Amino acid sequence: MRRRSEPDVTEPRPARQVRPRDGESRYGPTARTGLRIAYLHPGSVPSLYANSIHAMRMCDAFTEAGHDVTLYTAPGTYTVPDPHGYYGVRHRFTVATVESPDYSPAGYRERAERVRSLLTRHPPDLIYGHDLYALAAAADVAPLVYETHRMRDDPNTLRMEEDLLRRTPPARIVVITRALGQDYRLAYGHLGTLPIVVAPEAAEDPRTLTRPQNPPPIPGRPGAPSIGYVGHLYEGRGIGLVLALAGRFPDCDFHLVGGAPEDLARWRNGARPSNAHFHGHLPPAAVAEYYALFDVVLAPYQAKIYTAGGHGETGRWASPMKIFEYMAHGRAIIASDLPVLREVLQDGVNCLLRPPDDQESWAEALGRLVTDTALRGALGDAARHQFLHRHTWNHRAHLVLAGLDAIGVA
Repeated sequence: MRRRSEPDVTEPRPARQVRPRDGESRYGPTARTGLRIAYLHPGSVPSLYANSIHAMRMCDAFTEAGHDVTLYTAPGTYTVPDPHGYYGVRHRFTVATVESPDYSPAGYRERAERVRSLLTRHPPDLIYGHDLYALAAAADVAPLVYETHRMRDDPNTLRMEEDLLRRTPPARIVVITRALGQDYRLAYGHLGTLPIVVAPEAAEDPRTLTRPQNPPPIPGRPGAPSIGYVGHLYEGRGIGLVLALAGRFPDCDFHLVGGAPEDLARWRNGARPSNAHFHGHLPPAAVAEYYALFDVVLAPYQAKIYTAGGHGETGRWASPMKIFEYMAHGRAIIASDLPVLREVLQDGVNCLLRPPDDQESWAEALGRLVTDTALRGALGDAARHQFLHRHTWNHRAHLVLAGLDAIGVA
């Protein structure tokens, strides 16, 4: 019999039924059901990492669609007075923090039991999330949607995932790229047909964001072309290529926004061109203001893309959130020509794609965009048009829930 632990949590309020409000846009039949959704996030809120942005934005989009959402997350790695404001989300939902006693498999299992205990008090209509430990613990509480962004690579979670998919199959599995969906079918084909939905990452439409009266001041020279990079600074992100380009284009200013403190210190302390400016981590709600200042944006992913601390290589399956943010703001993009990025990007249509290890090719592309304002505008406009029709968080929320009412999730 499963042991129950007393929850060590910030308590959520009881779920309530939410109906669409007059004048708000809705995205199909699932939006009218007003589901009570428990979103299970294994990371922290707030944190420096993109998975926290993903969780907060998805909860915001589910709320926008008329659902009642509680986010179950680990306590933040630092403190902010208002997590919703910090992430720039517009619609309020409950954030319930559930601590883990330690960072071991046993600790994660105990935390999962605490999450399950909370869910059984006010059972939701749907459990959604990435938290494999908590999803497995709560599999008998409500229907599940399991979202995953990479193939599991450690024996403990591999066994847990296999058991979940075999014994209590989710209503669907959500993956971020077609490549990842194909690999899941290959890995788990012995379990029969898996209900897999491919839903790339997304971004917020800048028109919906609250903007400060004045743009942020940034270092640099008036009138100099401004080249932007937004994201982390660890291995596989192509920071060396960005700095090499800065050295080759001394008349441009290069701005790198983001990075954990240890990575930021390493790059700042190393040799770098004087026209390369590191801005460090910013609240997600503040980053949007920088995009309007950039003439060209870079996504120089290497063939192998690593997660924080080098713990996982995700280059085959990545769907980088910053690509969609670049598109949302209508910036001219130069990105690495990787098969997985071609699922979204098209060379010469909504970006310029270049081999990640070919500095000469990147320099040629950047030179073209710096001097050709018409090309910059055409690529940025095409990227933004595609974003508005396919890649907003609201579109993604509809895609991952569409049709669940037809299979009894209501």
